[in-house]
Amino acid sequence: MDELEEEQLRDILSYYNGKKGELIPVMLEVQANFGYLPAEAIQLIADFLSVAEGQVYSVASFYAKLRLLPLGRHRIMVCRGTACHIRGAPQILHEVENTTGIKEGETTEDLEYTLETAACLGCCALAPCITINSAVHGEMTPDKVKQLFPASGEGEPDV
Repeated sequence: MDELEEEQLRDILSYYNGKKGELIPVMLEVQANFGYLPAEAIQLIADFLSVAEGQVYSVASFYAKLRLLPLGRHRIMVCRGTACHIRGAPQILHEVENTTGIKEGETTEDLEYTLETAACLGCCALAPCITINSAVHGEMTPDKVKQLFPASGEGEPDV
């Protein structure tokens, strides 16, 4: 964390009283500003609220909304809902993993892609479907997945 980021974090903390009950609101605000909870921020939050660093990590890992790693520029969400599952979502997820080189819950080293799954994306008539950022791609096949993601260094995904 550089000086500017640390100053930004200290500015965020200045709006709070340093009480243990402020842990989740502080974490959410830090994440809103940084996109995730950097390790250095967790240490400063723990010190500010007089709680163990492990407690901050415990809360961060418990809540799905909190992230310990930054998101990629392109957030891929594969639907695991019943309609998508029946129509091939496991194969679609497998192909996305092969194409991007990451597994569910991971982000590529270049911070280009983050791969996640959802219980349902609400697009059952388009099953199986995925989203890339806010764009919905329905009636997916493994071949369509390959077309969505250009080979490394060959441009942007088809979003």
